[in-house]
Amino acid sequence: MAPVIDPEKMTGAQKAAVFMLAMGEAYAAKIFERMNDQEIRAVAFEMSKIDFITPGMLEAVSLDFVTRFEGENNMVVEGNSFVKHVISSSLDKEKADAIFKDVENRKRDMPFVWSRGVNVATMASYIEGEHPQTIAMVLAHMPSDIASEILMQVPDEKKGDIALRVAKLGQISEDVVRDVDRALKDELSGAVGPGGKAGGLQVLVDIINGVDKASEDIIMEFVEEDSSEMANDIRNMMFVFEDMVSIDDRAMREILKKVEGQQLTYALKTSTDEMKTKIFSNLSQRAGEMLKDDLDTMGPVRLAEVEEAQQAIVRAAKELEADGTITLGGKGKDDVLV
Repeated sequence: MAPVIDPEKMTGAQKAAVFMLAMGEAYAAKIFERMNDQEIRAVAFEMSKIDFITPGMLEAVSLDFVTRFEGENNMVVEGNSFVKHVISSSLDKEKADAIFKDVENRKRDMPFVWSRGVNVATMASYIEGEHPQTIAMVLAHMPSDIASEILMQVPDEKKGDIALRVAKLGQISEDVVRDVDRALKDELSGAVGPGGKAGGLQVLVDIINGVDKASEDIIMEFVEEDSSEMANDIRNMMFVFEDMVSIDDRAMREILKKVEGQQLTYALKTSTDEMKTKIFSNLSQRAGEMLKDDLDTMGPVRLAEVEEAQQAIVRAAKELEADGTITLGGKGKDDVLV
């Protein structure tokens, strides 16, 4: 998930991005038609990074607008998909493709994104000698699947300590993150947005979901000794909605039988294309067409409603597991729904 924009530090491009996302695709397309290429590139880049709009962000842009969406819940807007639809409908293909390329190039400058192109064993060997707090910071900022692979290669006696530090990691200075990012990238150059994010339980869960069972057991034992409450929270978060993308099709169909239509529509609002493909492939043609129509016509939805729908589906899966119909396994492991 993209970092939340500080309403008090929003740039002009960010304010324009928030306003256009909130107003909808048709309105945004008309605004883009009145912008020059440089303005479109700047605003499109900011729009692509926004996953949700907080009331604070709306208030900073328009007091009138925030009165319509007042509250503590965030509004899901799917900025990256939104901006592609708007630009495609308002510009010719050559200009649109150029802007898409520019946006993607700028997003690739985010810290540690380059780690996907580096040999994991080489990277793990290099950072192994660093202080556990430094390793935790690096792992927290890397894509979770890469962080999982690295954590599996860290010596067993260090895994638990590093994992616990990820969970407790606070906000990191942008300068610190970029300094470490630059140093590590330079060191590994032969093997080969800004702002430091915090660690936290979700970051740790994303990493644990991808490690092997032995590493998971070591980590959880360490966390349990430090805080049984935290260990319990982590276990409750271990199987999430997007994890179902890798389950057996027959099991998926069993789960879908227990899911209401509106729940599924809301749950797919923020899901990946891979997850949507998984769902559609296990629905009848008619049910799939109805779901697609519902998704196409659905407007902005509160983030809390999306999360509630996804959790309801996960609960349905766990209920089926409890009665012996299916067996749930963690993401990144050999266990699957059967």
